[in-house]
Amino acid sequence: MVRYITIFLLVTIGTVIIDQNIKMLFVDGGYYLQGSCIDLELHYNKGVAFSMFAFLGDNLKWIQLALIFGIIGFVIYEGYLKKYAFAIGLIIGGAISNLYDRFVHEGVVDYVAWHCGFDFAVFNYADVMIDLGVAIILLMSFLDSRKKSN
Repeated sequence: MVRYITIFLLVTIGTVIIDQNIKMLFVDGGYYLQGSCIDLELHYNKGVAFSMFAFLGDNLKWIQLALIFGIIGFVIYEGYLKKYAFAIGLIIGGAISNLYDRFVHEGVVDYVAWHCGFDFAVFNYADVMIDLGVAIILLMSFLDSRKKSN
């Protein structure tokens, strides 16, 4: 179990460090780049995906903090950490990094703005890592179910 906890912690910490360093380029460095499909520009998201639940204001960060602790407890209790340590590390690392933004910047620091053909959500590295972690879990679950049915 120590191996899985180590993988989980290293991936979680690595995700937070990478994400926060990228965000510093925009917050402290004023980085900006306009592209034909994607602009790299600073945005603050007061809500969650697509700014949902922004009406919760300051309460949102406390709800998310409780959810993160709940998810960590659940995956440890159910034994999922053993199977999905890397993927869960990506998800929790992204969640912690975005939550950190809520406490420090009063909103999640987003910087990738998609506008090719249609305006899409503005997102960041942490969001991508959360999506990647979920995709890994779904793929592994699908492959396991196929293996068991054969």
